[in-house]
Amino acid sequence: MRRAQLGSPRIWGYGLRVTETPMHAPAQRANTFFGWYIVGAMMLILATTGGLAFYNLSVLLDAFVAERRFPVAAASGATAAFFISSGLAGMVAGRLLDRIDARIVIVTSAVLSSLALSATGLVENLWQLYAFHIIFGLAYGGCGLVPAMTILARWFDRKRALALSIAMTGLSLGGAVITPLTAWAIRQVGLAGAGPWLGATFFLGVVPATLLLLYPSPEAKGLTPDGEVQATNRSGVVARAGTPYHEASRSRFFIAVSLAYVFTMAAQVGALAHLFRLATTRNGPEIAAIGVAVLALASIIGRLSGGWILLKVRSRSYTLAWMVFQAAALVALAITHDPVLMLVAIALLGLPVGNLLMMQPLLLAEAFGTRDYGRIYATGQLISVLGVAGGPLIFGLLYDASGGYLIPYLVAGMLGCGGAAILIASGPTPRPPVRE
Repeated sequence: MRRAQLGSPRIWGYGLRVTETPMHAPAQRANTFFGWYIVGAMMLILATTGGLAFYNLSVLLDAFVAERRFPVAAASGATAAFFISSGLAGMVAGRLLDRIDARIVIVTSAVLSSLALSATGLVENLWQLYAFHIIFGLAYGGCGLVPAMTILARWFDRKRALALSIAMTGLSLGGAVITPLTAWAIRQVGLAGAGPWLGATFFLGVVPATLLLLYPSPEAKGLTPDGEVQATNRSGVVARAGTPYHEASRSRFFIAVSLAYVFTMAAQVGALAHLFRLATTRNGPEIAAIGVAVLALASIIGRLSGGWILLKVRSRSYTLAWMVFQAAALVALAITHDPVLMLVAIALLGLPVGNLLMMQPLLLAEAFGTRDYGRIYATGQLISVLGVAGGPLIFGLLYDASGGYLIPYLVAGMLGCGGAAILIASGPTPRPPVRE
């Protein structure tokens, strides 16, 4: 069987919406579908980016407040700046993923992220705090969820939910393993001593796996989604099924899902960004470090079980259930002070965290297909980043105003319920057009 070489145009030149394929497409191998190796590579990449960025922002916030004496609200605003810049970078990445090889986008962004993390200890002033978070966010946006979900959506169709759940387990593994180690390193040697090690870890966790294992699409390796029979149009080229970007982005379902995730992610990310500090102020840094690991482990359980459950239930109903569950967990965290009960509440929060993050890309892929998926998902991410960025800022302002975390977490529970109400108004999930 002929195999595409690493430097061939079919791989590095990939990026068109319709991809040329030989007249006789190569037969699928009888052994493991290569898409599962893509899932494994993505798990490692997301573990690294999740452990050093998504989950790690809570640790960095606490460290900047403790070491540099920044106000909580100011540090929360910097966290918000990270998410806004990552959302904008995700929009650019979504367009680039349809034009150039995804590995170029990921590797370039990973190198910049590594350099930004290495400079963590140089932050001394407020403007430097914001500059650090903005630069780190811009770099992270090109090697985070947008390229990961876009590539996985291309490789899988029928088994997409399972593939996403397994790959995104890497986020939780990063939070369970890498983030506690980051917190420990910062406690031992401070931000200045830990920064270069964080940067090196980011580089080693993303770049080698990307270069060695990632292919931007199954067609780039002479394969098809799920390893099934190739579908071609009249010109004899592979056509991706899906709704055009401009039609999808104006649909009721897209707007409702995106707005629902503004509220949902404001509640979730705000809670996560302040979780380490919440646990530290109530029960000390040891319980806080354990709490981060418990959150990540619960997220793993929720996400892996979700991949199998989604084979039997509707994605929209499943998402609604977890939105309500998350709101209840946030209220529990608001009123809990006992260390054991706090860890239980954190575990309850981890279950929806593990599911809700993967449900937005899955809902959009099911509704609109893969034709313009990179741009569609990136746009949805940019809208929902209003909540992602606003959540930590709202928490910080409410904390400074109330002097504690009771009010911020109660408000987060209300925001979560608002997200569920908006998703109910989205109507039934549309289905993308069939391949031409």
